[in-house]
Amino acid sequence: MYPYAHIMRLGLRARKFLINNWKTQGLKTQEEVLKTILSSGNKCAYYRTYDPNAELLKKGVDPKAGFADQFPVQDYEQLREYINSMLDGNENVLWPGKIDWFAKSSGTTSDRSKFLPINRKMLFANHYKGAQDLMSLYFSNYPKSRLYAGKGIVIGGSHEISHNAHVRFGDLSAILVEHMPLIGRLVRAPGKAVTILSDWEEKLDKMAKATIPINITHIAGIPTWTIVFLEHVLRITGKQHVHEVWPDFELFIHGGVNFDPYINRFEELFPGGKVRYWQTYNASEGFFGLQDEPDRDDMLLMLDHGVYYEFLPLDQLGKPKPTSVGLANVRLDTDYALVISTLSGLWRYLIGDTVRFTSLAPYRIRITGRTKHFINTFGEELMVDNAEQALKMACTTHNATVRNFTAAPVFYDDGQEGRGGHQWCVEFEQAPADVASFIDVLDEALQALNSDYAAKRFQNMVMRPLTLRILKKGTFEKWLKQKGKLGGQHKVPRLSNKRDFIEELLLIDR
Repeated sequence: MYPYAHIMRLGLRARKFLINNWKTQGLKTQEEVLKTILSSGNKCAYYRTYDPNAELLKKGVDPKAGFADQFPVQDYEQLREYINSMLDGNENVLWPGKIDWFAKSSGTTSDRSKFLPINRKMLFANHYKGAQDLMSLYFSNYPKSRLYAGKGIVIGGSHEISHNAHVRFGDLSAILVEHMPLIGRLVRAPGKAVTILSDWEEKLDKMAKATIPINITHIAGIPTWTIVFLEHVLRITGKQHVHEVWPDFELFIHGGVNFDPYINRFEELFPGGKVRYWQTYNASEGFFGLQDEPDRDDMLLMLDHGVYYEFLPLDQLGKPKPTSVGLANVRLDTDYALVISTLSGLWRYLIGDTVRFTSLAPYRIRITGRTKHFINTFGEELMVDNAEQALKMACTTHNATVRNFTAAPVFYDDGQEGRGGHQWCVEFEQAPADVASFIDVLDEALQALNSDYAAKRFQNMVMRPLTLRILKKGTFEKWLKQKGKLGGQHKVPRLSNKRDFIEELLLIDR
């Protein structure tokens, strides 16, 4: 056990009381967060545009009253003018003072980068505090854990920090490394010299070689890129599974994509059931959710971490003045687009994710997809959550393991008006022995999970059975490399109403 481990565990134990406070008093906590955001951010130009007399801050006025009426819901394109002004070094735009750092995020669908404001308030009230709460909850469930008998790896993206004449920007992981407190650096591997490498393939190799001799006990990352890293470790060492390299390994912290399609591959990499899997919801815009109990597939909504949440029913998307609901009025088993206001100047920002509440006491959520990631060409309203669940069912039935996948509509020019279907492109780690049966199970699972899809598939009247194209291993990586998105934070679009992505993959796979 490292000498600092006992100090860290004492600090994490003390956080348990604070976590229980916001966990049980969610509505009150969120009101306090909104008051903090309003009182801290009211001197910037954006705030004064919509609340020039600071009415929301006047004594005796509920801060929620009028907030949704006065401030519009905005996506990135609507905020781009303000953000470009901040990138030019202008102060007091979306937040008082000057924002020196921006998290660069290209997302999953756009080639055009987004630059999201980051300040020290948000770093420490949200990202670092969230990481502490994650570890606190983990140790409260596993008090005998020896996680700090070794070190952890974060499979992040490119750590290159760029700058113009006024500000600096890079992947969120780069910014977190740059500002990380000393205690955080003590538990991470490898050193900064490797971590800051911008070339993903070079960093993959050097990270593996640097960490193989270290006692690694945990890894955090997106499942797809973590698999690539672990397979590289096994190639270098000649070992059959990861426990032969790191015998004390016990925890994989995952996020970014649904873990279900990858569980079989992780169980091959870590045989024997000794590894625990812990879920988080951590985006460039903020750290929003974390698992608090073993074997759950949902997450606590992080309510005391510098973010005020609203929830937009999906039928409100695209309306000029959409009506959101606050935490007090959300319902179970309903999909909402997530809207956030933060301590770094995102005001009622439509992040692009959809969530569903699985519990209201405490507030727990599950990510169900993206506002732009769905297929609704034929009225089937297929969301990412349905697609991933159906794929898991098919993989379980046929003992298959998926590396990556995407799906899009396909149209048939055969004179049968209105008939089309879905085409799936899947890269398998272990392909099904009976592909035709795999397709049938997948299609039947989609119908069972989604009544709109089932109605359109009824007797093949509107939609034909789905088709499956098995891609060669490495196809998705080649596609991401062509897009300049090779690395730990980049994700593949799962569903799309257009065929742009899938056609590019098919060209690579020819």
